[in-house]
Amino acid sequence: MLGRHLYSILIAGCVVLTCLFTGAYISKQADSRPNVVLFFIDDLGYGDLSSYGAMSYRTPHLDQMAVEGTRFTNFLAAQAVCSASRAAILTGCYPNRVGMSGALGPNSRIGLNLQEETLAELLKARGYATGIFGKWHLGDDSTFLPLQHGFDEYFGVPYSHDMWPLHPNQAQANYPPLFWIEGSQRTKEIKTLEDAGEITSAITERALSFIRKHKKKPFFLYLPYPMPHVPLAASTPFRGKSKQGLFADVLTELDWSVGQVLQELKKQGLDKNTLVIFTSDNGPWLNYGDHAGSSGGFREGKGTSFEGGHRVPCIIRWPGVVTAGRVCNKLLTTMDILPTVVKLCGAGLPKNKIDGIEWVDLLKGNEQVNPRENFLYYYRRNSLEAVRKGDWKLVFAHPGRTYEGLLPGKDGQPGPLTENFSFPTALYNLRRDPGERYDVREQNPGIVAELEKLAEEARQDLGDDLQNRPGNNRRQAGVIDENR
Repeated sequence: MLGRHLYSILIAGCVVLTCLFTGAYISKQADSRPNVVLFFIDDLGYGDLSSYGAMSYRTPHLDQMAVEGTRFTNFLAAQAVCSASRAAILTGCYPNRVGMSGALGPNSRIGLNLQEETLAELLKARGYATGIFGKWHLGDDSTFLPLQHGFDEYFGVPYSHDMWPLHPNQAQANYPPLFWIEGSQRTKEIKTLEDAGEITSAITERALSFIRKHKKKPFFLYLPYPMPHVPLAASTPFRGKSKQGLFADVLTELDWSVGQVLQELKKQGLDKNTLVIFTSDNGPWLNYGDHAGSSGGFREGKGTSFEGGHRVPCIIRWPGVVTAGRVCNKLLTTMDILPTVVKLCGAGLPKNKIDGIEWVDLLKGNEQVNPRENFLYYYRRNSLEAVRKGDWKLVFAHPGRTYEGLLPGKDGQPGPLTENFSFPTALYNLRRDPGERYDVREQNPGIVAELEKLAEEARQDLGDDLQNRPGNNRRQAGVIDENR
């Protein structure tokens, strides 16, 4: 009887120990969910990093990140302008699907709808700490600020830092003062270019503090740096450091900032369990001349539906998971980041329809998969200006911005540009003609018909202002409640 009693006690003890060890294992597994750091640089062109061809200055930390990760060469911003592009990366949607377009100004009456589920909200529901330090630009009213969209912490500027009284275009000198935002409250005013020179370093310091604070639980750190959007400014240690002018000084400081974040991850023992993504919101603002970046030889720049407006650098690093030293030429977009990240982190997708496509297998090195084949080039409020399938791009006749044939500005003063140039319909083969110079419609009528069919499907879904079609599946931006 005693032996049987001891046997029962031993069995019970084993069960308890098994449960304890299983619980500890599950807890350890939960803690091993990857951290995510997302750098989203403002107006950085395809050719602005030395690993993408920049000359006369170096970006060594980003070059090393490319050596240790994968460099993407066919990566597109969802739309070539600030607010729209930011809506896309956080929602996984074409910006016109969620009612966002252009660049919202100060005191905007609209913002990103609270019904949209952002990447921060999805990861927060999975137990992540979430922080944003940098430029928001999705509505500056407290209704729409980051704490209302899934972020636990926010420090940064509410919109582009050229939307202030010192704007070089005196016709727009009625902008209100620009303040730092802490949480949802205004704090210190950014009054001068010397003040603006502290933007990058201040954001970097907050990022490092966030990593140290949350090192014991998974976190999502979103770093939308306001530079090198004009007006350019660098902190004292970096002014003149590059010997190649202010733009290169600013890039040197941004590169240093990336290096600081990567170094802090290693210092805290988080390096091997952190997915780091570096990309840009759109191409360069070319009429600013020596204060603008390079499109890397692609046509046009920011605010256009040509490749210079959409094609941006993208480097992704995660030791042991993302293939090191690799170049990937597959077509991908900023919208695809959300579904890819939530899958890697075990989080759920938004309830509403999104346009992003997950590419975890490709990220891990499987070159046999081809996640995305099509892309829609929407601009202005809801104008379908071009469509792409594989290497083929059909540009529709549309009024648009052009920088070509106009002398760019210098030393922070913008040169002229044409906003309503009449672009003709044209077909381009981006493999042979990445500069979009040779219209080959007449040689490829079958390709034109195929792309027209794709465009018609897009117009039914998302609409097209150029044809006065509203679309069936667009959602509304958020609007301030006037009765609050």
